[in-house]
Amino acid sequence: MFWDFISLRPETTHQVSFLFSDRGIPDGHRHMNGYGSHTFKLVNAQGQPIYCKFHMKTDQGIKNLPVSNADSLSQTDPDYGIRDLFNAIATKDYPSWSFKIQVMTLEQAEKFKWNPFDVTKIWPHSEFPLIPVGKLVLNRNATNYFAEVEQLAFSPANMVPGVEPSPDKMLQGRLFSYTDTHRHRLGPNYAQIPVNCPLARPHTYTRDGFASADRHQGGAPNYFPNSFNGPHEDPEGVASVYVASGDVHREDTSGDDNFSQVSNFWTNVLNTEERKRLAANIGGHLKNASEVIRERTIANFTQVNAEYGQLIREAINVTHN
Repeated sequence: MFWDFISLRPETTHQVSFLFSDRGIPDGHRHMNGYGSHTFKLVNAQGQPIYCKFHMKTDQGIKNLPVSNADSLSQTDPDYGIRDLFNAIATKDYPSWSFKIQVMTLEQAEKFKWNPFDVTKIWPHSEFPLIPVGKLVLNRNATNYFAEVEQLAFSPANMVPGVEPSPDKMLQGRLFSYTDTHRHRLGPNYAQIPVNCPLARPHTYTRDGFASADRHQGGAPNYFPNSFNGPHEDPEGVASVYVASGDVHREDTSGDDNFSQVSNFWTNVLNTEERKRLAANIGGHLKNASEVIRERTIANFTQVNAEYGQLIREAINVTHN
């Protein structure tokens, strides 16, 4: 089913190529980059917006595991990555990431070759260079793993003033789906759990219910507006104004340019041996699909580069013989 879906949605080609490459198996958490992936919006004090992407570049350098090592570790040492991170912090070899952003004006977004809100596309660094912002340093391990790690509830809907969502459709869906997941996993009052609760306790109309851990806001009203000094919205949190025009309709994006960026990854980022390993990884997984799905998948990768498709076909033939 995996390759059936992938082969029918060619916009997945970019992410799948990255996933099955060497970087799909990082050598622990310290040796991998982090990406916001989605397009976000930054808004200054004057209410002027600009689109952006977030990048976390590892200062430890990229290191990856060979497939054979990863197979062995998954069976013999599944906590390999977590322990490596824990031990580095415990010995004060604090891992860090350089925080950088790309920015795009609204005018540039109108003229950009690709949809700037398409999560399957990147913004070329040659056009939108990385801008250094700061550092992310991990300098303390959790005292209680359950309380501080397993109960964490991250969500892209948790934004500070000045950061807003863009029209990115995948991001728009995640704004509510992540919080729905947390309510199912941790309960309706998951935001009251200490690891998820702001240091300055918020005043909202989300109160009471199962596993409520605060003071229930006393006898304050649970509706808005009200005449009893209930909390009011913070004007700093109001979303910026933007202009929208044009027709709204559902669009099938499978006909977009879904291969040129992958072609650049294949030709200019990977070396010869990395290409062979990528094709072998895909072939070893794709071999179990039906012939019609294999052929459709290979046709997609062939549109990226003829050598890419041929190497995958050869890898399938080797594993079949």
